[in-house]
Amino acid sequence: MASRHLRLLPLLCLAAVAVAAAAHDVSFDLRADLNHPYAGSSFSRHEAFRRAARASKARAARLTARLASVVLGTGGNISAADVPVAPLSDQGYSLTVGIGTPPQPHTLILDTGSNLVWTQCKLFRRTARQREPIYDPGESSSFAVLPCSSRLCQEGVFSFKNCTNNRCLYDDVYGSAETDGVLASETFTFGVHSEVSVPLGFGCGELSAGTLVGASGIIGLSPETLSLTSQLSVPRFSYCLTPFAERKTSPLLFGAMADLKRYKTTGPIQTTSILSNPVQTSYYYVPLVGLSLGTKRLGVPAASLAMNADGSGGTIVDSGTTVTFLVETAFRAVTEAVLQAVKLPVVNQTVEDYELCFALPRGTAMDAVQTPALVLHFDGGATMSLPRDNYFQEPRAGLMCLALGKTPDGTMSIIGNVQQQNMHVLFDVRNQKFSFAPTQCDAI
Repeated sequence: MASRHLRLLPLLCLAAVAVAAAAHDVSFDLRADLNHPYAGSSFSRHEAFRRAARASKARAARLTARLASVVLGTGGNISAADVPVAPLSDQGYSLTVGIGTPPQPHTLILDTGSNLVWTQCKLFRRTARQREPIYDPGESSSFAVLPCSSRLCQEGVFSFKNCTNNRCLYDDVYGSAETDGVLASETFTFGVHSEVSVPLGFGCGELSAGTLVGASGIIGLSPETLSLTSQLSVPRFSYCLTPFAERKTSPLLFGAMADLKRYKTTGPIQTTSILSNPVQTSYYYVPLVGLSLGTKRLGVPAASLAMNADGSGGTIVDSGTTVTFLVETAFRAVTEAVLQAVKLPVVNQTVEDYELCFALPRGTAMDAVQTPALVLHFDGGATMSLPRDNYFQEPRAGLMCLALGKTPDGTMSIIGNVQQQNMHVLFDVRNQKFSFAPTQCDAI
């Protein structure tokens, strides 16, 4: 619980600012650069792939369990014992922002599947280890704790929430990780070519279970109340992820800057709908209706990928999951087609966190292997064609593994960030549209 390690500093007596009203007065049209999950690390390309696949398993388990708890009323998140332990920074791309007045630079993981913006904070005594200094509200003239009566406290969704001494205390679970803290307001500074400073409600807290390593918190971009996009009424945002193996920065665009027609693409711009889930509003659902390998349409019933009336099932686009997860019916169809198409020996045991791997010829890299495109079909006719590097990885020299996992039938499928690399994707939040186009992301 958030109150366990909170220091009762004089800062807690500060009055809360009018976060939402002030934020809406600012035009949030800008570009920022996303840091690669392993930028600056000493991990080899193979090790980075393995760590990311392990982290994806943890995240997929958390996302599906969270949805099940809402749909079935099971009450819960999975325990840490149910998922692989992995640093949160292994799970996605991050953004360096300035927090406070004057700005203190901090690295936050970009997450389209989370609503809260939060960072570790010196109000707490037992913050988890991180590379950069802990954010210190005592050094900022713009920090204020939000009262329990604030809209963000009243409408915000947490794993646990409690109001004590007019402080909005929260607890959120991320699979094998957990964060708790106090809801506050602060000035955040964003931007690359030009800077924009805006007031935001955020979590000032600690990571009470799990590890962060290369980051200090998370910046939520989900459709829910507490996310950056909701607080600032951002009409649309887009990102274009550079290839995972290259560790380059990737552009993140907000507002008027998020317009696929403004940038050169290597394929057509296509659009499908963003769907509303009747019970779970944390994710961006898209109407995936089928899959092909090359020109062969696979025997995957559209119903197995569809969202059900009770909110179960469906497919989300997620920035924080690395590999894509398909429900078992779809996964089985893809693996059967891949086994027919790839004329290489199958490795007959589970390799790390991959379900299917092939042995490469001695001295041959994956780059020399030709595979047909994996195609995702969406309602309305949009198709996302994925080349080899968007659905295969080389987690060890001599191994070529399918960068797909499986979830039980009846649960959600997840389109991960490996499948989104060199794909400019746009979330038109206002008009509920999801657009994408193949793009050389490092050229934007």
